[in-house]
Amino acid sequence: MNIIIIEDEFRAAKSLQNLITELKPEAKIIGVYDSIEMSIEALKDSKPDLIFMDIHLSDGLSFEIFKQVEITCPVVFCTAFDQYMLDAFKSKGVDYVLKPFSREDIAEAFRKVDELKKFFQKTELPELEALIQKITQPQAPAKSSFLVFKNQKYTTIPTENIAYFFIHNEITHLMTFDKQQFQLTQTLGQIAEQVSQKQFFRVNRQYIINFSAIKEMEHYFQRKILVKLTVETPEQLLINKEKSHSFFTWLEDR
Repeated sequence: MNIIIIEDEFRAAKSLQNLITELKPEAKIIGVYDSIEMSIEALKDSKPDLIFMDIHLSDGLSFEIFKQVEITCPVVFCTAFDQYMLDAFKSKGVDYVLKPFSREDIAEAFRKVDELKKFFQKTELPELEALIQKITQPQAPAKSSFLVFKNQKYTTIPTENIAYFFIHNEITHLMTFDKQQFQLTQTLGQIAEQVSQKQFFRVNRQYIINFSAIKEMEHYFQRKILVKLTVETPEQLLINKEKSHSFFTWLEDR
């Protein structure tokens, strides 16, 4: 399998190369390109079996590449866009992984490659234009506060005052830095899409933590990472080895 990576973030590109080599040692990475111009020139002369592609490149949106060259292999987008926009990719027969991605994300992408039957074609450019317009629409800002109800009163909690969100007895809660706990009506998945991805990270299915709440980290059994916060959590915060890479990438992305 010949693979091309189109990514303008050096660390992301390097991480992707390492994960591909680890997961698919028989695969050959035939090129890594960081711009639309370089990618177009490369794709005129090469026919990869799979492309990993960032959306925002240094010289524009990577969709411009499809206007210049015909791509008939599966494409996996590496992106930070939300689920609403990514539904459009699915309808076009491509796949995606969300940044920061983990080993598990890339492994799953490889598993899905064989299922990709429809690819972007030049005959589909009108739909592609509509997709580009949708992608480039202004994004909703991160949620600045959460409405809560406690002791027969409503109040709002500024997002910056929240140390972490968590699930207890199948109910979502938030914990503030001054150790006040409130129930929420949103699911943890909905909250993950509403808060700043730079400030908050979903460490597992039960917790989303604030970068400012992190006190220290240490290695744990089975190559897991134990995270300790400045505000105590009801249970240990453990990050599995598959997600640890994306966690440390998130920590460094300041």
